[in-house]
Amino acid sequence: MSKKVLIVYAHPEPTSLTSQFVETTVQTLQEQGHEVMLSDLYGMHWKAVFDERDFPARANPDRLSFVIESGHAYSTGQQTADVTSEQQKLLTADALIFHFPLWWFSMPAILKGWVDRVFAYGLAYGYKDEGNRYRYGDGGLKGKRAMLSVAVGGPEIDYSPRGINGPLEQLLFPITHGTLYFSGMDVLPTHAVYGTGRITAADVDAAKVAWRSRLEHLFEEEPIPFRCQNGGDYPDRHVLGNHVAVGQTGLLAHIAE
Repeated sequence: MSKKVLIVYAHPEPTSLTSQFVETTVQTLQEQGHEVMLSDLYGMHWKAVFDERDFPARANPDRLSFVIESGHAYSTGQQTADVTSEQQKLLTADALIFHFPLWWFSMPAILKGWVDRVFAYGLAYGYKDEGNRYRYGDGGLKGKRAMLSVAVGGPEIDYSPRGINGPLEQLLFPITHGTLYFSGMDVLPTHAVYGTGRITAADVDAAKVAWRSRLEHLFEEEPIPFRCQNGGDYPDRHVLGNHVAVGQTGLLAHIAE
């Protein structure tokens, strides 16, 4: 069955590995019969800074509260045109793919700015104006899939369980868990290509083959088993119950075995 996939990517160089992977993604998904939507943030000259210019009609002109103004703009249809356009893409998409290079252990600022501005109150958080009731597995984006495709300049060993940089899945936890899963999406394991700073043409070809294989199972692959806030593991919706992940602390306690 044909699906709609939104690709949001961030790299200023058209010949970069990130841009090449975007081309591979588009081709592979279209060959499967899916509809592809693209958001080339650098090409769009996306406004990354989230500020007062995002709220043409303020609820409170005297003090800028991003939660209040975001909720007001979203609920009254008074957001800026660029944000509304991206939200329409996101809402119609069955899956979301972020393509980006790992810069300072996270995504580029322009992509973070896309999240800051597009993930409005009432949509990605504060769903149904219920505060934190609908988050981590619930929310306005529930039912969609999401995946990160990341180009990592350093060698894979640096991101191994005891590697000096820390495991990649933990470095990206604020994105996979704190952004995508928070808003309700099912998040697939991150796809990473390591050593891109010195990658050979043969390695690029092999990496594209592996990526094509991942894409062929985009709507079948099991997501990361993050614990749902409203599934019983968090009795007070804040802290894991004493019977859950006994003896564990930190990020990985929030992933079911």
